[in-house]
Amino acid sequence: MNQKKVWLLTMLFVTMVLTSIITGYSHSVKAASSLGKDTLTMITSPDYPPYEFYDTKGGDRQIVGFDVDIAKTIAQELGFKLQIIESDFNGLIPALQAKRADFVMAGMTPTPERQKNVDFSIIYYQAKDTIVALKNRNLKQIQDLAFKKVGVQLGTIQEQNAQKIAQKVRGIELKQLNRVPEIIQEIKSGRIDAAIVEDTVARGFAQANTDLEFNVIPSDEVSGSAIAFPKGSPLVEPFNKVLQQMKEKKELEKLVTKWFSQTTLTATSAESPVKGGLNLDFTRIIPDIPFMLKGIPLTLLFTLLSVFLGLIWGTVLSLCKITGIKPLTWLANAYTSVFRGTPLLLQLALVYYATPQLTGYDISALEAGVLTFTLNSGAYMSETIRGGIQAVDKGQTEAAMSMGVPYRLMMWDIILPQALKNILPALVNETIGLLKDSALVSTIGVVEILRSAQIVGANKYIYFEPLLFAGLIYYILVMGLTRSAAVLERKLRQSE
Repeated sequence: MNQKKVWLLTMLFVTMVLTSIITGYSHSVKAASSLGKDTLTMITSPDYPPYEFYDTKGGDRQIVGFDVDIAKTIAQELGFKLQIIESDFNGLIPALQAKRADFVMAGMTPTPERQKNVDFSIIYYQAKDTIVALKNRNLKQIQDLAFKKVGVQLGTIQEQNAQKIAQKVRGIELKQLNRVPEIIQEIKSGRIDAAIVEDTVARGFAQANTDLEFNVIPSDEVSGSAIAFPKGSPLVEPFNKVLQQMKEKKELEKLVTKWFSQTTLTATSAESPVKGGLNLDFTRIIPDIPFMLKGIPLTLLFTLLSVFLGLIWGTVLSLCKITGIKPLTWLANAYTSVFRGTPLLLQLALVYYATPQLTGYDISALEAGVLTFTLNSGAYMSETIRGGIQAVDKGQTEAAMSMGVPYRLMMWDIILPQALKNILPALVNETIGLLKDSALVSTIGVVEILRSAQIVGANKYIYFEPLLFAGLIYYILVMGLTRSAAVLERKLRQSE
């Protein structure tokens, strides 16, 4: 009888275990199949250690951090693969609305304003705001900020909290910047008096810059970090279930210890703190130089593609302007007017964020950059090429026409080669401009030279050294391009 009971209990236990495994498996398969894909795309702003940042050791380009570990755990539990893309913080929600990603993890707080546009998970981590300032300024409480300039990161909960503080304390002037390292540098340069920054991030900067201090702002409001989703996303419920499980199993506590401990923050920050002022120590970025150098091929690829395609498009536009057909001339002039009359950064943002919504095509950041710069440079090149064509002696056009040479062949074989030779210096200048302007694509997450330097600066809690090194790289590239163009121009002159 006892053996029967033991056998029945054993079978019941095995059945329960198998049922839970099957249920969990079917739940993850259901979560994956409900979206019709097996990969989730997470978008983040990887300049916010220890939440998310680049591991730059050995030149690697891998985004790591507290949020990344949580996302990997959730994706694994739900049966998905995980893809991570990046953007500036103030571009995360627009990217989510444009369906460029399935969810956002970037230490984001679910404010009422954000909840109007996106859905949020439950809170997975609570942090506190702090006042960061130079030690000798004695700015420890919000009352001390009266009639002071205060820096905040654009689009963050700290910006909103600072606006509330400004309503309570007279004379506060807020200055919004894109990245926390920029805010810290503004404090050190004396352009602002203090900044409101999250405590975990403030601790890292204070450890790396011994002339800084931070003090927690007391608050009765309960806020924290949550995962953002597009409105009506089916992922909210399964994500919440996994987050709740991670809380119950103390897995979140383990990750907090891993990423927010004193040892981790010290390792993430610079090995030799700067003691204030403009003391530069380039030895701090030596281990990260391979990482920054990896941005060179991408910058050159972007520049060459933009120049090549822009030259073709500019030639088409210039021919439309001189063809004598009024509709084509009017369209080409109107196009040039629009693209020369609006900021390049605005055009880039519109192409990157609007294309998925308008066409359904998920254009990559590199494709958006090349397309935008092609359309923009084509407008400028069209005027340069038009001038070069009109500078060619009219006698050659008349001679070709008298010999019965078709217009298309005349332009291709006779006029355009001479025009391009005449405008070569102007084309070189346009190429140099594109090379330097390629830094703008860092705003949509392309990790080129400037973005690489900003990432290193965020990881090391420093500012000048990586940017100066990036400037040196740009200068060497521009000088190489200038020398190559001079050699080409000399050879063209000798062939005349």
